[in-house]
Amino acid sequence: MTDHPAVPPGKPTSYSRVTLSRIMTAVDVNLYGTVHGGVLMKFVDDVAGAAAARHSGGTAVTASIDEIVFSEPVRVGDLVHAHAQINWTGQTSMEVGVKVVAERWDSAEEEPVRVATAYLVFVGVDVGGTPRPVRPVLPETPEDERRFREAEIRRAHRLARRRAIQAHRAG
Repeated sequence: MTDHPAVPPGKPTSYSRVTLSRIMTAVDVNLYGTVHGGVLMKFVDDVAGAAAARHSGGTAVTASIDEIVFSEPVRVGDLVHAHAQINWTGQTSMEVGVKVVAERWDSAEEEPVRVATAYLVFVGVDVGGTPRPVRPVLPETPEDERRFREAEIRRAHRLARRRAIQAHRAG
């Protein structure tokens, strides 16, 4: 068993916020002429991983993608921004919320369009790949508090689903 140091002191939600931006190109397009969902999923995982690593102060790995919703298509030439932050922390895990918006190349003066949202769970790990304690997140605003509470609901649903499936398999 690996000994882990005590949990580091908490960090405010703003500490973990990360934004990645990228222009979508022809290599990102699917058969329908829009950006492939898998390209956006990787972009979401990249920004979420950066936020998780920043918050946890070290390596963090994707444990699950709880939900991803594609609300609008992304097109070649769009400037896409993925915004991530830690919503909730447990002992070794963190929920990362991601919002993806696109600035349309042909209407740059308009407001960015929300194109996707996602919730991912990351686990802090040590050099041997063993889960390690992560620092608590300290919500700063009413919006951060709302996101924290909703993350707890998603976690309770994940755990209940896991228990129900295990009970079904055992019975």
